[in-house]
Amino acid sequence: MTKRNRGFSFKGFFYSKKLAPYIFVSPFILSFFIFFLYPTIATFTMSFQEVLGLNNARFIGLDNYSRLFNEHFYNALETNTIYTAITIMVLIPIPIIFAVLLNSTLMKARSFFKSIIFIPALTSVIVAGVSFRLMFGELDTALINSVFIQLGLTPQKWNMNYGTGLMLMVILTAWRYAGINMVYYLAGLQSIPEELYESAEIDGANAFTKLYYITLPLLKPIIIYTLTIAIFDGYRMFGESFVFWNEGMPGDIGLTIVRYIYQQAFQRNDMGFGSAIGITLLMIVLAINLVQLKLFGLFKKEAD
Repeated sequence: MTKRNRGFSFKGFFYSKKLAPYIFVSPFILSFFIFFLYPTIATFTMSFQEVLGLNNARFIGLDNYSRLFNEHFYNALETNTIYTAITIMVLIPIPIIFAVLLNSTLMKARSFFKSIIFIPALTSVIVAGVSFRLMFGELDTALINSVFIQLGLTPQKWNMNYGTGLMLMVILTAWRYAGINMVYYLAGLQSIPEELYESAEIDGANAFTKLYYITLPLLKPIIIYTLTIAIFDGYRMFGESFVFWNEGMPGDIGLTIVRYIYQQAFQRNDMGFGSAIGITLLMIVLAINLVQLKLFGLFKKEAD
């Protein structure tokens, strides 16, 4: 009888119960280190430097952060904050209403309406933005202004005023993302036991009562998720601003924090200052999300 070969075996290596989990998660771990952790560390380091060229930087301490106290950064922060607040007020209740209506058995042609609402999510922000910019153009022949003229109203220069410019970005975002949130809420609604609604009806509950006391509490995890994503997307918004003001913006109309990073880091080649803005943005978004998660009670310990 020959001795069994106890040397290294590729088959045994890949089929090892101890090593197999690490093999499967290794692509994620590598991508996390390469595309997230390393750039974050490099950006944090660069925020304390004056970048003079490739592999040529000089440590300047907190000088880049002290430069943040300027009018343009305050305007960008204000715009992002107002924009995020409005999109949250639009992209949470309206998709919930859509989902409740489309989840009802009384609704006809549900698949058709689901498709109509979700299709904008598949559209590129640039393509959709160009269409919206043409619709809301300054000329009297633009679609919205021509409708205004027919109604006897004054045509508007939509992207030349702060309020209307902000409205354009919110409308574009709501049009594109309402369908995505609707799908999230539909999935949550379909997991709610029908017996809860039947019991509530026996007790005399109306549609509003069932929505307030059954639907919304059971949708809380999804609402928290969509709220968290809305905060991240609101503060990192760039495409909606760029597509409406790609050649400059008078009086910082449409200036967002990420657009400000783009101006400083890439247009003016001030990578150190751009990195400082980016790290500040990260801290702002992290702080806001931690506060809202705390208010929703996600850090409370479950009772034994």
